[in-house]
Amino acid sequence: MRPTGDHDADGSTTPTPGRRRRRNRLLIFLAVFALLAGSGLVAGGYYFDSVPTPTDLKLPESTTVYYADGRTPMAKLGAENRTIVPYDQMNDSAKQAIVAAEDRTFWTNKGVDFKGVLRAAWANVTGGQRQGASTLTQQYARVAADLRGVTYSRKLREAVVAWKLDDTYSKEEILGFYLNTVPFGRGAYGIEAAAQTFFGKTVRRDAPPQQQLTQAEAMVLCAMVKQPEADPADPEGSPGYDPRRNALAKQNSIDRWNYIRDGMVKLGYLTSEQAANLAYPDSVRPIDPTAGRSGLDRPTGLVVHHVLGELRQTEPFRGKPDEVIRDGGYKIVTTIDKRVQDAAEAAADIRRDTAPEAVRGQPKNWQAALVAVEPGTGRVLGYYGGSSGSGADYAGWYRDENGQARGFGQHPPGSSFKVYDLAAAVEDGISVKQRFDSPDTKEFPESGRTKGSAAGPIRNAEHAPCQPNCALWEATVASLNVTYFELTEKLGTAKVIDMAKRAGVESMWETVKGNPQPQRVDLRTEPADEVARRFSTEVGIGQYGISVQDHANGMATFAAGGKRAEAHFVRSVTKGDEKVWGEQLKQTDLGLDQEAINQLDWTLRRVRAAKLDNDWDSAGKTGTWQAGQSTTQNVHTWMVGWTGALASAVWLGTTDGKPLRTTGGSYEVYGSTGPGPIWRQFMADATAALKLDPDKYRFAEPAFPDDAPETTTPTPPPATSSPTPSARPTPSTTPSRPSPSPSRRPTTLPTISPSLSPLPSLTPSKTRKPR
Repeated sequence: MRPTGDHDADGSTTPTPGRRRRRNRLLIFLAVFALLAGSGLVAGGYYFDSVPTPTDLKLPESTTVYYADGRTPMAKLGAENRTIVPYDQMNDSAKQAIVAAEDRTFWTNKGVDFKGVLRAAWANVTGGQRQGASTLTQQYARVAADLRGVTYSRKLREAVVAWKLDDTYSKEEILGFYLNTVPFGRGAYGIEAAAQTFFGKTVRRDAPPQQQLTQAEAMVLCAMVKQPEADPADPEGSPGYDPRRNALAKQNSIDRWNYIRDGMVKLGYLTSEQAANLAYPDSVRPIDPTAGRSGLDRPTGLVVHHVLGELRQTEPFRGKPDEVIRDGGYKIVTTIDKRVQDAAEAAADIRRDTAPEAVRGQPKNWQAALVAVEPGTGRVLGYYGGSSGSGADYAGWYRDENGQARGFGQHPPGSSFKVYDLAAAVEDGISVKQRFDSPDTKEFPESGRTKGSAAGPIRNAEHAPCQPNCALWEATVASLNVTYFELTEKLGTAKVIDMAKRAGVESMWETVKGNPQPQRVDLRTEPADEVARRFSTEVGIGQYGISVQDHANGMATFAAGGKRAEAHFVRSVTKGDEKVWGEQLKQTDLGLDQEAINQLDWTLRRVRAAKLDNDWDSAGKTGTWQAGQSTTQNVHTWMVGWTGALASAVWLGTTDGKPLRTTGGSYEVYGSTGPGPIWRQFMADATAALKLDPDKYRFAEPAFPDDAPETTTPTPPPATSSPTPSARPTPSTTPSRPSPSPSRRPTTLPTISPSLSPLPSLTPSKTRKPR
């Protein structure tokens, strides 16, 4: 909004255009001459030849990462907190206030305060102090020079740049450049970031009126431009104009706000009556020490790492440095549903009072991880790999900007891996009611598990009612390893691994002789026959590490009736109105017919730890992996499963590789008693938060075309203090400690970023056993 009339805004008579032009040229000539005399003709020529214009500048603009709703921010990335809003999309509040605060002749001057330039020239010649009194255009020129990395040392540069800017761009453009560039304090650069930081509002004129920055609020912000931050040498005596800093700063703010208000009356932006009715706003948000942080210090900080790792593989960002994403001003919408994420953190962060009672107050080396995936889409709806994005990721791994693998998300799955064995069996036409010889111990000469071998025969830890001859479904509920080792031999390790791969397990960690750390095998790229040679029959009982994220995606595939989708974290990337990238949802069919899916659901819903108390049909499987030769001490415990609407995997272990031991000294920690309560609480809370109808996701009953399944004792409610019966075979190989590093990684443990301490290592165990 420009003032009109025959006089300048400060009341002086406007010279004719010709007289004004001649006067300006004379003043600039005198200023240039004086400054060149003091700084040298060479330097003066450099200033003229290196004038930066706004088109030369690439302002770093914050990229914001959002939850799936596209409205709730998760994290802000970038070197500076800045969100650029085009001038014509800003409301008038800040445009008017900044002119009244900093340059009341802005609309009529030539971009240069000629008197100020002469004062600076004289000070330069005489050795006096540097002078101020710059126009908005000069202030922008100074900022532009700093952004270009050019040290501003003379008033001449500012004046020449400002003069050229004024000749090249309209006043509106220059004011837009200025408002999107200058600092306002609290780390906010540009008026939009300031409006959000100080008032939780926006300057966009297309926003609802109640969300737009008001005139009075804009005046508070524009007062801060004079001194955005406190003087570090005297923060109490020279605190600036942030009214929340201290009493002196608030009085400074009020005084300058009144000065701006008077200027707005003189400029015609306010009438005297409007000014008299305008109240100083006391709604400035308190100073939040964490407000300037990016959000990477929260559990969702790990999600951001996965988001960046995923985007680095997309066409718009492949091969480009991370600054392109972080400082590009993008809006990244993730797949993370805040309702699901809140439920995940409440259940899996065992340091919180919201975690299940069974896992609260336990030793500090206890650690849980949880990943939830939407069946049919592969969208990761919830992810908890640790309490901070600057810490270890126990749920998965990703590649950083340099291609290095980061994270710590692989753990032996134990009996929870049997879901893939069972799926491979029903795909192969093996009915879940087919009976298997299931003694307490059994030799398997083909796999080297005999009495004379170092590992010995496979044995079951406890006796199930159906033994010594059990239907496959009974052996599944009882987690009999003798049965599942035989099943794996019958199917072949290649078929079991292939089922896991097709369902969603993309990586497994093999034990390499002579290497202290298991190495990652990419199941997607390695030939199937080569993969099968890397893993022994023990794969069927969960000896080899997988990630929580992959396991959750595998469960989502079964929840979707055998339709596999790629697990992913990004829904869309936009910049302004431009769509930069969007998710491409696609499914692959496992090839399981409906009867196979029904038998899978029917069997796994009988696992007592998978029973939910909220009327949802649910299926799942527990698992443990033990320490050394122990039959009672577990290092890794699992609970995985699904409903028709949500699938998730939970791991509970230790950060140092020591066995799980309760504060009471008990080693009795199992899949049903540790991760089981976490899984059940999360699944109940998440499905409730999503407000879905369980009747739409009922499991179908299998046909069992041959005979009806044997009747058994009714399934009891979920266990909370006793383990699910299972076996503890001794593997034929001696796995070394789990490694967070994929293959072809450095031998040292990775860190999330170079500035962080190494991730915790795991204590090697001579032999581990599944449960």
